[in-house]
Amino acid sequence: MFKMMEESNSTQAGGAGGGTTLTALRKADEAWKRLRTAEMRGSAPQFVQEVSTPLPGTAKFDVVMCGGTLGIFLACALQLKGLRVAVVERGPLKGRDQEWNISRKELNELVGEGLLTREEAEECIGIEFNPVRAGFHGGQDVWTRDVLNLGVRPDRAIAKVRERFEKAGGRVYEFAAAEGVKVHPNGVSLVMPESASRNGSSGNGASASSSSVSAGNAEEPEVSGRLLIDCMGNFSPIVRQARWGQRPDGVCLVVGSCCRGFTDNSTGDVIYTNMPTQGPDAPIPNVQYFWEAFPSGSGSTDRTTYLFTYIDADPSRPALESMLEDYWRLMPEYQNVKLEDLQPLRILFGFFPTYRQSPLKPTWNRVLQIGDASGIQSPLSFGGFGAMTRHLDRLREAVVEALEADALDKQSLALVNAYNPGLSGAWMLQRAMSVRPGEKPNPNFINQLLAKNFAAMQRLGDPVLKPFLQDVVQFGPMGKTLFGQVLDDPGFVPQIFGHVGIPPMLDWVRHFAALGSYTFLDKVGRPVLDNMAKGSDAKRQYRLRRLADAWRYGSGSDFKH
Repeated sequence: MFKMMEESNSTQAGGAGGGTTLTALRKADEAWKRLRTAEMRGSAPQFVQEVSTPLPGTAKFDVVMCGGTLGIFLACALQLKGLRVAVVERGPLKGRDQEWNISRKELNELVGEGLLTREEAEECIGIEFNPVRAGFHGGQDVWTRDVLNLGVRPDRAIAKVRERFEKAGGRVYEFAAAEGVKVHPNGVSLVMPESASRNGSSGNGASASSSSVSAGNAEEPEVSGRLLIDCMGNFSPIVRQARWGQRPDGVCLVVGSCCRGFTDNSTGDVIYTNMPTQGPDAPIPNVQYFWEAFPSGSGSTDRTTYLFTYIDADPSRPALESMLEDYWRLMPEYQNVKLEDLQPLRILFGFFPTYRQSPLKPTWNRVLQIGDASGIQSPLSFGGFGAMTRHLDRLREAVVEALEADALDKQSLALVNAYNPGLSGAWMLQRAMSVRPGEKPNPNFINQLLAKNFAAMQRLGDPVLKPFLQDVVQFGPMGKTLFGQVLDDPGFVPQIFGHVGIPPMLDWVRHFAALGSYTFLDKVGRPVLDNMAKGSDAKRQYRLRRLADAWRYGSGSDFKH
């Protein structure tokens, strides 16, 4: 398998799962080792610098979007609203071959924003299947429909949205890894290599002039804007500087493959376990392995399977390469296949760190994080594309109003990434699904907990089950589920406290209470804020509407079936 990885195409697409070669795997492992073993000492790297000198002239763009794989979607939505937007991508702006699994509701968000027509959206679907399963070792399987049941082709979706973006006048800079960011009193500028301008293209296909590039000299910078949006993901150099000294609170390790040769290939698994928690004496100790599987649109017998686990960043945690060996050992039993009957098409791997202090508050004026860079993705699914589509309407409106009101200081931008009790409360669930180093866990606890949880949700029906499976935590459904679990097995509650710990449980209670408050405020207080905003100046309207957004999205009230 490792030889196949080395011989595969060396051109890597952006985004999670973009790397498939053995070289890419070992590079990812080196980064993962640094994250869990190295201490952040000394001063933070100075990728972003605040300077007192203003931009020469006016900013060339209203918005500079750094990171195009997911950033192109918001960039296009902003361009269609009449803003001047540039997208800067360190490599080629294209999607990977591996499909994104989402629900139709999430795909329709792109149609609603005008980024795709309905016909174009259908063309981006590589495969559609039903039903999907959630199941846990020792429990009953739960089946549902229309959740993560679309395999969307990122290459098609990104190409179509990029075309619309450029036709509307947006500019793309490819193979343009910015060397730094300067925050001026009146805008931001990127320190770009000389080659970046030669790869820039505008809506009419013209190349940017190389003579106007500034690599730190006094000339007018090629890429400047009133606002910089960081959509460069978990490993953004801007986020690295902003979070310097912080260790991630949770990490999801993922390995997998897309192979040809499956005969049973009509359904999907959104989360599944077929074994107890690995104990301290296992080859890879103190992990609970989870599976995910989806049919692939590349062929009728093609299927993607993932093995993942929730852990912390302790130095004892396994390398991706070791976990990939476990994947090949365990996957045949999970899928009831023989390895010799399969033809590997792609190998997939990655690690996704997240922080409890999320969404990330802006550190500098005129710089805003979105997507994975902001930490808005769920600590359970780590689904960057789904999180982007869900928040697309909110982000587009917030950015437009921030620019109109000139509310670009870090305090004003912090209102865009406001406290989200649903997101914060999900941390307890992630902790409950993991084991700390050195512990001697009950090998069946995690499976029993999840089996009871999903059985309660299944009894309550789709209004409870489907939001949870799409990363939306709501007060009513969550409360009903917990109450149902307690009624079913009150004796199991002390085990939950013992596994999770009393301080994390008390912290979760605080977030759950806030979730209820936000739900009430969204229903009762939002109309009051709307009335207060009428007739107010632009900055006051901006602040009031961001507060209303915080209540709606923080309570999960934005989710519609």
